[in-house]
Amino acid sequence: MPDTVVSPVTNSSRTRDLRLWLLVITALVVTADRLSKLWIEAHIDLGSTIPIMPRFFRLSHVLNTGAAFSIFADSTSPERVRIVLIAFSVCVTVVIAAMIYRVGRTLSLTSFGLALILGGALGNLYDRIRFDHVVDFLQVHVGTYYWPDFNLADSAICVGACLLLLEIFRPQPKESANVQE
Repeated sequence: MPDTVVSPVTNSSRTRDLRLWLLVITALVVTADRLSKLWIEAHIDLGSTIPIMPRFFRLSHVLNTGAAFSIFADSTSPERVRIVLIAFSVCVTVVIAAMIYRVGRTLSLTSFGLALILGGALGNLYDRIRFDHVVDFLQVHVGTYYWPDFNLADSAICVGACLLLLEIFRPQPKESANVQE
């Protein structure tokens, strides 16, 4: 019987690099965000709303010069807020892209969450640079509580952050039984 040589297969050689797919997810978030904002601008007058689920959910058309959920929108120096938000978004984008490069070889809650956050950050960054504001159009009311208007980019950022939190608090697998104590 001839000798056969079996080469060891490393874990990294069996794992496909999924960073490109994470960037596709990011691009899909940016595209969906952009298209939804264009639809709102074309179909709903500024300041108007369309009830979808009465007393709970409406589509609206508002311009947000502040941060997520209209934080800092009433600032006395809106141009300064805009510049700070753009600078912050650029920094976040660079950091998140670097994190995706580092952990994006596999699909996990972390890598998927980072792709969503990157897509949301890029979507709103584009609006701030090009239009000096972000179009918000999702309006939620629960009883007497009113949630500030938001958009798909904000939603992607929040969902991505929740996925990161789930990953942080998820029980980690125990060490191999081969490890001696």
